[in-house]
Amino acid sequence: MPDGSAVTPAKIQFFESQKKIHPKAVSGRYRRWKTILTWVLLAVFFIAPWIRWERGPDAPAQAVLFDLTTPRFFIFWIEIWPQEIYYLTGVLIVAALGLFLATALAGRVWCGFTCPQTVWTDLFVWIERAFEGDRAERIRLDKAPWTAKKVLRKTGKHAGWLALSVITGFGFVAFFTDAPRLAVDLLTFDATYEAAGFFALFAGMTYVMAGWTREQMCYYMCPWPRIQTAMLDEHSLVVTYDTLRGDTRGPKRKSQSWDERRTKGFGDCIDCGQCVQVCPVGVDIRTGEQADCINCGLCADACDNIMVSQELPKGLIRFDSLAAQDTRAQGKTYQWRLIRPRTIVYGLLMLVITGAMAWSYALRPRLDIAVQRDRAPLFVTLQDGTIRNAYTFKVSNKTRQDRSYTLAAGGIAGAEVKVVGESDADSGSAVSHISASPDSVATYRVYVTAPRESVPDASTPVTFQLTDTNNGDRDSYKSVFLAPGSK
Repeated sequence: MPDGSAVTPAKIQFFESQKKIHPKAVSGRYRRWKTILTWVLLAVFFIAPWIRWERGPDAPAQAVLFDLTTPRFFIFWIEIWPQEIYYLTGVLIVAALGLFLATALAGRVWCGFTCPQTVWTDLFVWIERAFEGDRAERIRLDKAPWTAKKVLRKTGKHAGWLALSVITGFGFVAFFTDAPRLAVDLLTFDATYEAAGFFALFAGMTYVMAGWTREQMCYYMCPWPRIQTAMLDEHSLVVTYDTLRGDTRGPKRKSQSWDERRTKGFGDCIDCGQCVQVCPVGVDIRTGEQADCINCGLCADACDNIMVSQELPKGLIRFDSLAAQDTRAQGKTYQWRLIRPRTIVYGLLMLVITGAMAWSYALRPRLDIAVQRDRAPLFVTLQDGTIRNAYTFKVSNKTRQDRSYTLAAGGIAGAEVKVVGESDADSGSAVSHISASPDSVATYRVYVTAPRESVPDASTPVTFQLTDTNNGDRDSYKSVFLAPGSK
């Protein structure tokens, strides 16, 4: 500055402080669908761990159990072993494709109706409304000074939040351990540190995420609002405001007729702000499509109620597509298309992957083996000149009965198999016998000995063949047999 005075730099705010959103209660068809889906999803979440499913002796009797100690995933008659993790991969891929398909059809409809963050936030808002009243009353209460009545109402709200959080925490952990036993252990303070820790973690995170952060989870932590734009096309149904019909918007006096209002250039929107007040994320849909909109349709319900009170047609705010808006603007009739290239691709991929997993599971063997050859030493030359290799042999018995098997090594003439710890380990024969307990993985130390002339090369293919002595089920595993090789 010419006068030498210092210039104070302007402060730049990198993060906008949270403006608490008080969504207003609303009634309508989308609110009814949200309520129905909420109760259905809560019923599945809380009831599923308590359903019993008999699987036989020494097997968990919980219908849905993700047992990390065994480890096994049990879903009614389906049992997934750790080495079958590809089934979980397939489920995740199908779920992602289903999300893409839902977005291509109706935008963030998953977020608005079935996302756990949305469902639990809805419940917490309902508890808040029960203790503190609807939107206007809650705003007044927050601004009012602290009195005994305010403390009582706030305490009741947080007590309700904590109670729901505790029940939710139990519900999460119950999917990973026996639900009745977990309930008894928690009530008697006899739960393991792991169970108690995860119970406290899930309960605490539910209280924070659904009670305090709410829409901030969608704004700053969830990546889907930013990804969904690539999933949409011109035929995707999203919540939109009909600007041609609604604008120019402005308040309407009771004495003012609609004809008079329209001659002045006003549209059907009376700028009541109800669509913003009921929005759980504080979006004003009238400013255009926004990534933060979760497509819950509550603003459409609120607007429809206003339109009915004004004796105007519903649908000023509705689920609509860009193609429909452009077509109607041209005075033409629009026909929404369910079948289009991206929905066909998503649907076919889901069908193919689901079918492949179902086919693979239906034909999966009840017997599975894995072999790992010792690397130190690579081989041992015995006194009689024969060559010996050592292997770690694992057999997975996926049945509920004890099984006995015969083990042989094929591909090498005169090869003998010895299993350490078995009764015939010292007999030295081409076939050995092993066993496996029900629903378990049996591990054995196996020696394969071959004449020097049968393994002239440094590496010779060998195939382990395992046969169930009861039903004839077979499985094989290809490995290699190492030897000094020809000089």
